[in-house]
Amino acid sequence: MDDTYQAYLNRVTQLTLPATYQSQLQHIQESPKFEPLTDGTRRAVPFPGCTVVTPPWGDESENAEFYTNLQQLQQELLEQLEPGLMIPLPPDSFHLTLADLIWNNAYRDAKRENSEFEQQLHERITDSFQKYQDSFANGNPIGWQLLGLMVMPRAIGVCLAPKDEDSYQRILYLRRAIYQNPGLIALGIEQQYDFTAHVTLGYFGEIPANLDRDRMMNLLSAFNQQLLEKEGTSFFVQRGELRKFDDMMRYYREPDYPVLEF
Repeated sequence: MDDTYQAYLNRVTQLTLPATYQSQLQHIQESPKFEPLTDGTRRAVPFPGCTVVTPPWGDESENAEFYTNLQQLQQELLEQLEPGLMIPLPPDSFHLTLADLIWNNAYRDAKRENSEFEQQLHERITDSFQKYQDSFANGNPIGWQLLGLMVMPRAIGVCLAPKDEDSYQRILYLRRAIYQNPGLIALGIEQQYDFTAHVTLGYFGEIPANLDRDRMMNLLSAFNQQLLEKEGTSFFVQRGELRKFDDMMRYYREPDYPVLEF
């Protein structure tokens, strides 16, 4: 289901072009993962699930320069976008999702119908991690490069491109080890999205009826130009972890959760 290496490069490069922004901005929607409060702010609504991610910034230091640049970018976006348009995520939650697993109603239903769901999920993710390690005992660093901002229907983030084909193929192998694991399939885990390496900066809040989309397109394009001139745009994938979340603000784990060292 995931792209070939060249097809991925072609697709994600298109995501950072002004023409793509212009098209995507016509269809952005308020995120249902947050609700407005009486004081004008928004809070995250319950949205539980499990995922395989790189350690969030609050729990790792290897990519500190990369994440510091993202934090600065997030702040500058907040200052220049329409007030309330973007609901920022906590910078210490910034991460790269390696494989979406299960969330919201599907997660609630699985836990209700199977009291051992989480234990079985842990065991089978451990199996998938082991399958990866059996094939890649040692390897070169898995490097990715900040490509530019990307607009999603309900969120805004930055898109990443692999530094080489090996970095891409190793992530794809991990995803296959997860999504083609019969034990995980039996638990209701299935691939629902093509892989697009990205870090989410925030979700869309209230979208003004008179939102100046041309101005926003030009703003995003200008930020991309600045990003190209920065140092610290490399990101290295060194660990994959099973994490839980109760909403979109925090991803956590217990000491015995499966971990993959790349």
